[in-house]
Amino acid sequence: MVEGIQVAGETPQRLGIELLGPVRAWRGATALPLGPVRRQAVLAAMALRPGGTVSHEDLLDAVWGSAPPGSGHRVLPSYVYALRKALDPDGTGYEESVIRSSQGRYGMAADGIRVDVAELAERARQARRVKESGDLATAMARLTDCLALFRGEPLAGLPGPFAQAERRRLSQLQRTLRAERLECLLLLGRGAEALEGLAALSAAEPYDESLLALHMRALYANQRQAEALNAYQGMRERLREELGVSPGEALGRVYEAVLRRDDELLLGSAAGRPTTVTAAPAALPRPPGPRTPVNELPGVTGVLIGRERERALLSAAFPPDTVGVVAVDGIAGVGKSALVVRAARESRDRHPDGCLFVDLGAHSPGRQRLSPQRVLRRLLRTIGTADSEVPADLEELTAAWRAATGSLRLLLVLDDALASAQIRPLIPAGPGSTVIVASRQRLAGLDADRRITLEPLGPDDAQALLGHLVGPERTARERPATRELARLCGGLPLALRIAGTRLQTRPVWTFAHLVDRMADDDRRLGELRAGDRSVEAAFRLSYEQLTAAQQRGFRVLGLTPTSEFDARTPAAMTGRPVREAEQLMEGLVDTSLVQQPHPGRYRLHDLVRVHARRLAEASPAEAGAARTAVLRLYVDAGRSSSDWGSGGFPTGPAATGAFADWSEASGWLNAADAELADVVGHAAGLGEADLACWIAEALTDHFVRRGRYHEGRTALETALPQAERADDRRMVPALRNCMGALGIYQGEPAAARATFAEALVLSRRLGDRREEARALAGIGTAELNAGRPDLALAPVTAAVGLARGLEDEWLVAMALCVLGTAYRALGRTGEALRCLDEAAVRAEANGRPTMISRTLSCAAEVHLGLGRFAEAKELLRRAAHLVERAGDIPLTAITLSMLGTAELGEGNPEAALALHQEALARLQSLSPVNEPQQTRMEMEIRGRLGRAYSAVGRIREAGRQFRTVLAFPCAGAYPAQRAFALAGLKECETS
Repeated sequence: MVEGIQVAGETPQRLGIELLGPVRAWRGATALPLGPVRRQAVLAAMALRPGGTVSHEDLLDAVWGSAPPGSGHRVLPSYVYALRKALDPDGTGYEESVIRSSQGRYGMAADGIRVDVAELAERARQARRVKESGDLATAMARLTDCLALFRGEPLAGLPGPFAQAERRRLSQLQRTLRAERLECLLLLGRGAEALEGLAALSAAEPYDESLLALHMRALYANQRQAEALNAYQGMRERLREELGVSPGEALGRVYEAVLRRDDELLLGSAAGRPTTVTAAPAALPRPPGPRTPVNELPGVTGVLIGRERERALLSAAFPPDTVGVVAVDGIAGVGKSALVVRAARESRDRHPDGCLFVDLGAHSPGRQRLSPQRVLRRLLRTIGTADSEVPADLEELTAAWRAATGSLRLLLVLDDALASAQIRPLIPAGPGSTVIVASRQRLAGLDADRRITLEPLGPDDAQALLGHLVGPERTARERPATRELARLCGGLPLALRIAGTRLQTRPVWTFAHLVDRMADDDRRLGELRAGDRSVEAAFRLSYEQLTAAQQRGFRVLGLTPTSEFDARTPAAMTGRPVREAEQLMEGLVDTSLVQQPHPGRYRLHDLVRVHARRLAEASPAEAGAARTAVLRLYVDAGRSSSDWGSGGFPTGPAATGAFADWSEASGWLNAADAELADVVGHAAGLGEADLACWIAEALTDHFVRRGRYHEGRTALETALPQAERADDRRMVPALRNCMGALGIYQGEPAAARATFAEALVLSRRLGDRREEARALAGIGTAELNAGRPDLALAPVTAAVGLARGLEDEWLVAMALCVLGTAYRALGRTGEALRCLDEAAVRAEANGRPTMISRTLSCAAEVHLGLGRFAEAKELLRRAAHLVERAGDIPLTAITLSMLGTAELGEGNPEAALALHQEALARLQSLSPVNEPQQTRMEMEIRGRLGRAYSAVGRIREAGRQFRTVLAFPCAGAYPAQRAFALAGLKECETS
């Protein structure tokens, strides 16, 4: 229904719903109120299924996607109630409503409602029937009517995945109808009109080959043959450079027709012909083919879910004068064979001389591997070579095969290949032939034109495959369990099919029941077995093809504490040099048993990891040594990168020597950042109490430098219960000191002080002077952060005395830094600078950049307060360089901003602006969840930035910064920063 028009035969009160633009509804000529867009999205989801019903869960998924409202089952009935009220005539009973509901499902009545999308589909069918009958003028008129139903973008403004998918579908239908109408114009001899529309349509869809073909025909009709040929070349270059494929066969035929000036193919038999058109040359005879073209491709069984990109790459044609080779690799059970067979069947028409298939049997149990000689003999017989003409020698067989295929266009599929040497002799010689190779190996020695590494299915496709196997009704009833089963199967099609088969053959089982059976890693692979199909058996065949060194390397990978790792991890676990371990990993990547998500980083598919771990645990001594070695690697990395230095960890294992210096260790930890806290839990789960504690302690400084305080707390909370069971009794107070330090950084001085006080009691009970000194320094730091610098002096002074006796340079520097800051807060600047000068000397002796930069920054802050900007600038420049190297993001931001203040004091406002802006950018790279002090630091930096703007006369920008500071919801919690901003804003308003 188009607004203001009533279709003949309609009753005045018939309901109309329009979706081909902004969603609207009409009863007769009266527009009906539909409410907010999500309510409209619910209506659209039902209206596009006329006569059908949709469950509450599916409606929630359709409209809200992966983030449904917590009250979803209350929201939907309220939306449906409002829609019924809007759509039903007054007095309509529940049973007569246009929206029907039953047993948790909703749907639109099929009768008495006119939906413009349904009308469009019917009109399009009629137009195409008329076009096929040859009545082009009527077809064009009806296609014009179809397009008139669109009032803009379909489902405009509606949220949700269902609306998005339908919007794409309907927009594509609109483009298709436009193209069909323009083709009618072209065939009616109105090429100039067609060309105008096609130019815009083709430009908007630069990769649509069918549109370009129509555009080329229109160019040809307008005597612009050269432009048509250039358009083809442009598409060819785009596809080759951006997608790595060539134009399809249909577009190639149009190109050849333009070259031949084939009016019949391009313009149709009814088109007017220019008298100057050159007659098409006689077709060249096709080279003789085999006696009887053979199609050996296996039948297609089952459904192929997803894989659209891979199918397109496999099916795309190669240049006609070449032999194209495509290599497909992937883990066992990922669906390589199913994909290549289906893609090959889609490419049969381009290979008229035969489609050949050979299973090379590299991983077939009980079968002898096929040699190239055996395969060549079979292939030669298949294409019609007499047995008496088939030689025996490999070199002669290869020559005979190439001679026999030189004039043929063949498709050859080689499944389950083991090595490149198997493949090279089998490649046919005829231009236009294609070879598709499937293997678990990467086949680096094969000269392939395209390579496709097949990955497991994504979550949506994995669930779709389960739905196909078990039935959409069952998956709809158990949507969360379906998602979990797909995850437990790791998206591996073989695992998903076996799981689906088990549910098919045991109809009383629910998804949740099978998920429970598979939740335990020890049982998971055992559950993925059905008949003679087994995921574990498929993995075992790949494992048996490895060398002894590769087998050992693969086994230990099942014991790694993180899902992703670099070569240093297996090096430690196998006792090999890193370079050898890297070569081992690259070899395993080539077998598809190991994945490589980033250069130098490796991981195992979840099910492969379970298999590797089971293999490793079959040798307990080897597994135990490997686990200990990798956990000690994390202890070493944390301690080597820590600012505390070698003296900061007096107990525990000696260094492994795996890291050349602190920066190398820090870089290694950065690469594994997201999983570091899990390593502590991994060690605790293995009963390695000491290692769990040592790792948590060693990683504390790393978490602090990276601003990842929550992860540091998680690691320590996991380790603290282990401290009571650890042989190293130092861990009892040490972990509490670490927890207190995190409390300081998280802005919780009261809780931190209580934790340090507990550590102080425990350390004195154990007689551990180092942990006692740390606890005292921590108590002083907590007092200082709570705004009580006078109460900080005594404990920190005691900590300095103890640390000096221990000759722990980092601990002395840290305590002096706190003491100097306390003196500065009390206005005792001389004593502050004396403390900070000694702190800098001690930090230099320790040699770690973060502590050196911290002492320099604290001293610079004293100089800034005294107006000694030159001295402050010199200290801060060095501090900024050091803290940048250390990767301490919060400290980097503060140091850069302080340097900006020094530059402003020196009379360099432009330099100050740049430094404050850089500081702000660094700070904003942190998550506020991880950095609880971010608000205070941002207020401080913005206040300094506002002062710099004022200094250069940019009063408006200065005021904006000060107002931003004051607008923070918790600005009152930071009175110093708030007062600074208020004073700056007052100056701006009086300027």
